[in-house]
Amino acid sequence: MRRIAHATMMAVFLGTAALPALAQQGPLAPVAYVNNSAVTRYEVAQRVRFMQILRAPDANPDAALQALIDDRLKMQAAEQMDIRVTDEGLEAGLAEFAGRAGLDTAGFAAALASEGVERQAWRDFVRVSVAWREVIRQRVVPGISVSDREIEQELKQEIQTPIITQVLLSELVIPAPPGQEAQAQAIAQRLSETVRSEAQFAAAARQYSAVPTAPEGGRLPWTSIDNLAPGLREILLRIPEDSISAPLSVQGAVVLFYLRDTRGRLRAGASDQTVDYVELALPSAAEGAQILSVADSCDQVYVQANRFAGDVIQRHSLPLSAVPLDVAQRLASLDPDEGTVIDYGRGARLVMLCKRTPTLIDEPDIATTLPGLPTPARREAVQPPPSAADAPSAENAASDAAAAAGLSTGEPPLRSRDEVRAAIFNRKVNAAADAYLAELRADALMRRP
Repeated sequence: MRRIAHATMMAVFLGTAALPALAQQGPLAPVAYVNNSAVTRYEVAQRVRFMQILRAPDANPDAALQALIDDRLKMQAAEQMDIRVTDEGLEAGLAEFAGRAGLDTAGFAAALASEGVERQAWRDFVRVSVAWREVIRQRVVPGISVSDREIEQELKQEIQTPIITQVLLSELVIPAPPGQEAQAQAIAQRLSETVRSEAQFAAAARQYSAVPTAPEGGRLPWTSIDNLAPGLREILLRIPEDSISAPLSVQGAVVLFYLRDTRGRLRAGASDQTVDYVELALPSAAEGAQILSVADSCDQVYVQANRFAGDVIQRHSLPLSAVPLDVAQRLASLDPDEGTVIDYGRGARLVMLCKRTPTLIDEPDIATTLPGLPTPARREAVQPPPSAADAPSAENAASDAAAAAGLSTGEPPLRSRDEVRAAIFNRKVNAAADAYLAELRADALMRRP
């Protein structure tokens, strides 16, 4: 009897001792600790499935684990700042997320559940997003600013960047018959992560592609960008030359493209310049040389002009083609706030360039920055008399409206300054947020079981 009791107690003890070992192999087993906060195997599996449903790149366990580690760091940062996600805030975040898929919260949760993702995994994901957004709003956003110079530089770059009109592509089409979609997607995902050259893409196309271009490595001839479907056009314009696209799922197949080359043209008027400059009429070239020795800006030229009687200074903002030839030739070689003197024998003219701007983005501002200075005159470009073809009509009005929007030649319109400001601001915020997250990673105590 005593032996039976002893054996029973040993069985209970061994069974209890075995529980942690069983847990270590189960779905709730920790796979990482982030400042003593555990990330479980189940969370990783749920995140992988969630990423797959969202068609996120790198939908694999390693990427999912890193994302969950980052989530822990973000929530810990929020807690340190006493940021709490309210029930109302969470529900608003869930509704916003579901709305992107055209569903309400319940509908999106049901769709996830049908694909094997529990509602809690989605709620946790959104909770982190809401909390981190507030962390960034409080910690990062107040230190971000965008200058007018940055906006102008980005607009200049946009003008100088050719508009792509043709693309040289290679294609790879992997069949995905019913029941084999996951395998096709896995192959495409692996290729998109490992192919680094056209030669590698061509080899993969010969091995996997099921379309007639496969023997040629998937190579296609030059194709007009206008002949592509709008969705595909948008995707291709976002990837750099000599790179592969992300996998694109279509009916019965998964498709990859490799962008080998592009052709393009500058938008109409891209090379036209508007110059903002001052002219100062002087008795002699020596006077001009003396002024240039002390004046290092257009505003300083105004100060020096006070020494002379009469209306001797003017400021103009004109297309370079409308500037008098003798002045235009001098302005062509000047940098902003650099001047020169034109000697006419019986007098001289000091000319200083204030600003040079592409005409497409010019917003003339001829007011001086120093108070109390005379207001400069603005010379308007002389326009030819209107012809009969220019007479007001509905057709001309429509043409003018299209041209103003950059649509007359099929060109995308330039972004507004507000749009550019917002884009630069968001880039700076994202960069600062990434830097802060990198700091959190560096300072964290992370370990594997």
